[in-house]
Amino acid sequence: MTELKKDSPNINAAGRWISYREEIKVLDCTIRDGGLMNNHNFDDKILKAVYNANVDAGVDYMEMGYKASKRIFSPDEYGAWKFCTEDDIRKIVGDNDSQLKLSAMADTERTDYKTDILPKEQSVLDMIRTATYIHQIPTAIEIVQDAHDKGYETTINIMAVSTVQEYELDKALEFIAQSNVDYIYLVDSFGSLYSEQIHYLMQKYLKYALETGKQVGMHAHNNQQLAYANTIESIILGANILDGSMAGLGRGAGNCPTELLLGFLHNPKFKLRPVLECIQKYIEPMRKDLLWGYDVPYMITGLLNQHPRPAIKFNQTPDRGDLVKFFDQMIEED
Repeated sequence: MTELKKDSPNINAAGRWISYREEIKVLDCTIRDGGLMNNHNFDDKILKAVYNANVDAGVDYMEMGYKASKRIFSPDEYGAWKFCTEDDIRKIVGDNDSQLKLSAMADTERTDYKTDILPKEQSVLDMIRTATYIHQIPTAIEIVQDAHDKGYETTINIMAVSTVQEYELDKALEFIAQSNVDYIYLVDSFGSLYSEQIHYLMQKYLKYALETGKQVGMHAHNNQQLAYANTIESIILGANILDGSMAGLGRGAGNCPTELLLGFLHNPKFKLRPVLECIQKYIEPMRKDLLWGYDVPYMITGLLNQHPRPAIKFNQTPDRGDLVKFFDQMIEED
C-alpha cells in the first residue's frame, strides 16, 4: 500500500470528504413541498412527527408551509399548511423550545404579507422564504424588505431558473444582492438541470452573493434522479443552506431526500435515526395516495424542461401506465 505523506494532495482531498463544514445548514421542506401533492391537507399527527424528527435529528430549519392569501386560495379547498396561521403552528410546536428554526414560504403575488406575516416578536417563525419568478423580482424584494423589517431571516428562491435568459438572471441577481435578503436560492424547479449547469449557475450565484455578504442555497427536484447529486455539486462549490424532504416527499418527482443529506454531511450534530423512524411510520404510508417520487412521466417533463403539472395530471387518469401516449402528447405540445 502506498504511504501518503501528510501534505499529499490526496490526504487533503480525503480530509475534505471526511470532515464537515460547520456553517452548512439543512432546511427540511417535507410539509411545504409535500403539501403540493395533497393541497396541504396533512393531519396534525404528521406535522408533529416531522417536527419532532427534525428536532431530534438536529436539522436547522423546518418549513411549515405557505403564507398564502385566503383571498386567492379558499380554506375550503386547502389545508391549514397553505396558510400557516400562528395559531395552527403553535398547536404543533408550542413556543418551539428547541434549536430548530421554523420557516414559511410567501409566493410572490399570492400572499397578503403585510397583514398575514406578523412582527417576529409575535410569531414562532424565524424565517420567511420568498418564492418568485424572474418577472416578479421587484415585488419579491418588497416582501423580503417587509420580513426583514419585521425581524425575520429571509431568502429569495428564484423559480424556473432553467427557463430564464442569462442577461435577465444576471440583472436579477445584481438587484437581489443589493437587498436585505440573507440567502439566495438556486432552484431547479423542473428537475431539468445537469451537474455542469448547476456548477455554472452556482458559481454565478456565489459571485453576486458573496460580494454583498449573502449566502447561497440549493433546492433541487428529482425528475431525472439528480436532486441529490446536484445538491452535492452545490455543496462542493460553496452552498451553505440545503433543502431536503423526508423520503423526498415533494411536488411531482419530489426533492433531495433529507436522509441522504444528513448522511452525506458528516456533521455529528445530525442524527439519522429519528428521520428514518418518521419516514417508516408516517411518510412512506402516504406514498400510495400521494404518488410522489421518480416516475417516467416526471422524467419526461424534466427532460423537456417543463413544469411537472401535466405529469401530475396524467398520473391521476386511467391512462397512467401509457407512457408512450404521455410522451407523444408532451412532444406534440413542446
